Amino acid sequence: MLLAGNRTSTLEVLHKHGPCSQLAQGQSPLNHTKALLQDESRVKWIQSRSSNGNDGLKASAVASLPANSGITLGTANYIVTVGLGTPKKDLTLIFDTGSSLTWIQCEPCLLCYNQSDPIFDPLQSSSYSNILCNSTSCSQLNSTVGVLCSISECVYAIQYGDSSTSVGFFATENLTISPTDVIDNFEFGCGEANQGLFGEVAGLIGLSDDNISFVEQTATKYGKYFSYCLPSTTSSTGYLTFGKDPGASSSVSFTPISKVPESSEFYGISIVGISVGGNRLSIPSKVFSSGGAIIDSGTVISQLPPTAYKALNTTFRKAMANYTMAPALSFLDTCYDFSNESIITFPIITFSFAGGVDVDLDFSGIFYVVNASQVCLAFAANSADSDLGIYGNVQQTTFEVVYDVAGGRLGFGSNGCS
Repeated sequence: MLLAGNRTSTLEVLHKHGPCSQLAQGQSPLNHTKALLQDESRVKWIQSRSSNGNDGLKASAVASLPANSGITLGTANYIVTVGLGTPKKDLTLIFDTGSSLTWIQCEPCLLCYNQSDPIFDPLQSSSYSNILCNSTSCSQLNSTVGVLCSISECVYAIQYGDSSTSVGFFATENLTISPTDVIDNFEFGCGEANQGLFGEVAGLIGLSDDNISFVEQTATKYGKYFSYCLPSTTSSTGYLTFGKDPGASSSVSFTPISKVPESSEFYGISIVGISVGGNRLSIPSKVFSSGGAIIDSGTVISQLPPTAYKALNTTFRKAMANYTMAPALSFLDTCYDFSNESIITFPIITFSFAGGVDVDLDFSGIFYVVNASQVCLAFAANSADSDLGIYGNVQQTTFEVVYDVAGGRLGFGSNGCS
């Protein structure tokens, strides 16, 4: 493993369906209804895991990757490209703050979905090694990731809320973030039986706070500190950065990471209020504290307590009363037809978090855009105020979102992708 140093290393972030994504070529446009149904399944999966409980030295090294939209690859999530193996093979992965295990599709592929990159062949890498069943690493696979043995080798099995699955060998390999940042003996899943709604990405990189996640495995290198900016359009680029850059801007406001009931995987965030057009909505504090909330890069639409959503929706509709309504899109029930509008005036929505942090959302954080004739308010209601709330990735676009896991805090900085 490289020694920590004062440098930056960043991955480019793209939307999976965006034209900048190499995986988009020849693919049909994103099916928004399907994407929202997948999002709904993820929400149910997260809430079930949270409710049932199944679930080093700080360095100054920094590594960064471009982050892009995944629209071109059949998902409304965001993707980065990393290198794996010796010699290195580039693979495009979804990055997910709500997942612990990093995994990719591997040969021999007994059951695999189509992916854009060539499927990784561990036999072609000199640095690949399966993890043994009697190892400490295998025993660290917890209840969120099933574990069994194939003779003496550790086998993992994971299932997501939409019934997508990955099963394969738990292994170690060299993971390349940049030419100067290589993680030796990185523990990951080499999936030989994978199916589900992953689009055409090669797998997933898990950034949750868990003992097998990327964040924990690189704690001595990056200090359990990472940040990202999600681009506001499918044609623009963001970033995913590991480690704290000493020369970075200090214009980030921090709120404490809150505890999520019976769950160690998710990053909790304390919502204390919502404002529309500068006016604080009259929502009792217990509405937000009843079920708590998390921030999640893999959930598209923010899920609010129904009491809070009703207040937000009612006030927003009144402010937008002069615009033509459009049909609902899946569970998004407040949509507008802007096809004949040259100028659109809308009220700013502000989220207030614990610690006096206010985040003003712009157009990309307020609306989910299908096309000019169907632009929907990008929030949804949970079934009950006691359900776990989720601050989704639409509301995070364009911000620098900082996870200081070691320091127990989350940060937001405006104009993060610029």
